[in-house]
Amino acid sequence: MKALVTGAAGFIGSHTAQRLQGMGCEVVAIDNFSPYYDPELKKRNAVALSQQGIVVQQLDLRLSHLGELLENEFTHVFHFAAQPGIASTSTFRDYYENNVLATHRLLEALETISQRPYFVNMATSSIYGLEATMTEDEAPRPASWYGVTKLAAEQLVLAYVRRGLLTGTSLRLYSVYGPRERPDKLYTRLIDCGLNRKPFPLFEGSEHHLRSFTYVQDIVDGIVSVIGKETECNGEIFNLGTEKENSTATGIATVEEILDTTIQVDVQPPRPGDQSRTKANIDKAKKVLGYNPKTSLKTGLEAQVAWFQEHFIS
Repeated sequence: MKALVTGAAGFIGSHTAQRLQGMGCEVVAIDNFSPYYDPELKKRNAVALSQQGIVVQQLDLRLSHLGELLENEFTHVFHFAAQPGIASTSTFRDYYENNVLATHRLLEALETISQRPYFVNMATSSIYGLEATMTEDEAPRPASWYGVTKLAAEQLVLAYVRRGLLTGTSLRLYSVYGPRERPDKLYTRLIDCGLNRKPFPLFEGSEHHLRSFTYVQDIVDGIVSVIGKETECNGEIFNLGTEKENSTATGIATVEEILDTTIQVDVQPPRPGDQSRTKANIDKAKKVLGYNPKTSLKTGLEAQVAWFQEHFIS
């Protein structure tokens, strides 16, 4: 087995690349080292991968020539590369180019080779809209440019599958946290604020939001469970996440408990397009993939705190 992992220096992509290699897979890793957040953090992830023999090549799917890359005879593609999150600093063009155009260019390039790999697309619960509690068969109603463009990318992949040009599947991931989480996401920010006595910027009303906070290794379990079940998964969509809901307020309290501190909050205006509730319906993933996430929020956050302290506290 030989896998291409795009976005491999990012949060979930780096963990997946390591897991695949640990399973005996030969991994080719690429990332464009986008400045969406400090590229030095991605470079740290790339160093961690290199220590396990995985070299992350700098390559931009929007702009780079992909012919030489695809001379590799890949059996699988795990496609993480994207413009993430819901951020006022990101324009619709940013989301379109990184999520839709980049995915289309990769698919077009794969169409030119004779031995086409199995394509595992990484989608998101943001596709569903303001409340992500639905099954994979229900109509999505995205409310953010991120969700809109990730839905478009997913449908591009599935269109190639429907036309018989590729085999593959799409995985909708729910509220992932853990070591290497991006600095703009909830728990890395909370831990930073708690340890460094800084006020935490809390979007007004978001303390009541409910989330299927899912530990990154539980997500990776679901991603790699596609291997060996490619035929059953072909053309299908799967939700991956925990069925356990927790509020943002519970998340804050859990970090405070682990750090034995009180985190001051700085209330910010509400964020347009933010989801009020995500609860992963994973009945399909349980049945087809044998998916069973087990990590509790506190256990996962203890691991994330330990990672943060090791890498960012001198």
